[in-house]
Amino acid sequence: MNLIIGGAYQGKLDFAKSAYDYQPEDIFTCSGGEIDFSTGCIDHVEEFVLACVKEEKDPIAYFKAHKDKWQDSTLICQDIFCGVVPLGAEMRAWRQNTGLLCQYLSNEASRVSRIFCGLEQRLK
Repeated sequence: MNLIIGGAYQGKLDFAKSAYDYQPEDIFTCSGGEIDFSTGCIDHVEEFVLACVKEEKDPIAYFKAHKDKWQDSTLICQDIFCGVVPLGAEMRAWRQNTGLLCQYLSNEASRVSRIFCGLEQRLK
C-alpha cells in the first residue's frame, strides 16, 4: 500500500495519477462512512474519518477489518492534523482520529509520500 499525505491543493491526486498511472475510473473519493476498495486509489481519506467521527465509528477498526481489501491500494489523505487546534470537540476529534489513522496506515505502508507544491518528499 502507498500512502500519500499533504496539505490542501498541493497536488496529491495529480501525483498519484502520474506516479501510478491512475485513470478517473480507478479513483474513489470518500464522502461518507464507507469506502469502495475495488478501485486502486482512495482519495480524501480524511472525509471518511469525519463521517466516522459523526457516526461514532472507529476509522482504524474499519481499516483493520478491511485490511485485505486495501493492501494493493494508494490512499490519499489531506493533512489536517497540523496547525491551529480547532475549538469544537467534533473538529478536534476529526483531527485526532485522522492523525491516528495516518500513523496506523504509515506503519502498514510500503511507501509514504508527502506532497508539497506538487513535489514528493519520500518519508518511507
